[in-house]
Amino acid sequence: MVTFNALVKIPNFDGLAACLMEDLRNEFPVLSKYTYLNTASCGLISKSLLDWRREHDKNLWEDASIFRDLHKAHIKSIRDTVARFMGAGENEVALVPNFSFGLNTLLEGIQKKQKVLLLDRDYPSINWAFETRDFEICYASISTDPEANIEQAVVQHQPDIFAFSLVQYLNGIKIDIEFLKQLKAYHPNLLLIADGTQYLGTEAFNFNDSPLDILGASCYKWLLAGYGNGVFMVKEAVQDAFSLSTIGFNSADATYGKKGEIPFMKHFEPGHQDTLNYGSLEQALQFLDGMGMDVVSERVSEISKKATDRFIELGLLEEVVVNRKEHSNIFNIQGDAVLFQKLRDKGIICSLRDKGIRVSFHFYNTESDLDRLCCLLA
Repeated sequence: MVTFNALVKIPNFDGLAACLMEDLRNEFPVLSKYTYLNTASCGLISKSLLDWRREHDKNLWEDASIFRDLHKAHIKSIRDTVARFMGAGENEVALVPNFSFGLNTLLEGIQKKQKVLLLDRDYPSINWAFETRDFEICYASISTDPEANIEQAVVQHQPDIFAFSLVQYLNGIKIDIEFLKQLKAYHPNLLLIADGTQYLGTEAFNFNDSPLDILGASCYKWLLAGYGNGVFMVKEAVQDAFSLSTIGFNSADATYGKKGEIPFMKHFEPGHQDTLNYGSLEQALQFLDGMGMDVVSERVSEISKKATDRFIELGLLEEVVVNRKEHSNIFNIQGDAVLFQKLRDKGIICSLRDKGIRVSFHFYNTESDLDRLCCLLA
């Protein structure tokens, strides 16, 4: 009979941070076939995670409901892992299938007629969620100086909510966390709702130490957890501002008498929770923890700075990115469909986005990857 301990057994990654890069890259076989610069579109699945997922489904195949009987303890373990990794309280974390589900659930419980500040050309799943509801919308431009434009828009429009991506999906502009702290200090009643899908997993982050009130993310990109899992975090201090109507038997822990005692975050979890997908998230966080997020941050920062310098030398970046003191690990470089196809033909995996070609770098990317790209761009 399968046991819970067997279910959550984690591979030993204690020495992972000290491994040679080549050993680490062996966890991701796609890197031996391509120059993979497309994590901003689809993160990689490690061999260790693949092995775990096979074992999980083998247990389900062999033991059916006997295996599934362990799911409550497993989901609690996953939520605990997420809370520790993100620096959040367990009662501030929900496991959701993706960011869009979490945001739409939240907005169904918010007071209407509020004024919302959005960023122009931000990810549609953020802007559309507000634009299709009964909010008064205003915008800040990110085409020149994003932080200055945001501050000016807040002063001018006095919004109740500022909703935005921490890292812009088109060109990788990262909103300065220190600026957000100052913004919150000067405008304490401004609710900050952020999408961290293109951010979480690239550097160490602590939700409770951040100025953000609400943060959600799909976890298939930089957290390397595969599809079908996400997180949504809402600080206790702002939970009373919402009256969520999403509900299901799982919200009450499958107990009839608890319908009127449902915790706030459980409204985000109305139905059966998938231990394969959410368990994959736990495994991915264990993997990153084993490396050490300080190591991940250092590697991502190092390759991103080198890429920034190289792309500036080649004149490939838009002015707003060139003028940033700090940029993320996502870049939109000048190029068209012809160049994109040329890169694909040479085994360089990237994405056509907006008016250019988007490339992105994670800890498993090397300077050789960057050199290979730049040789074709020069």
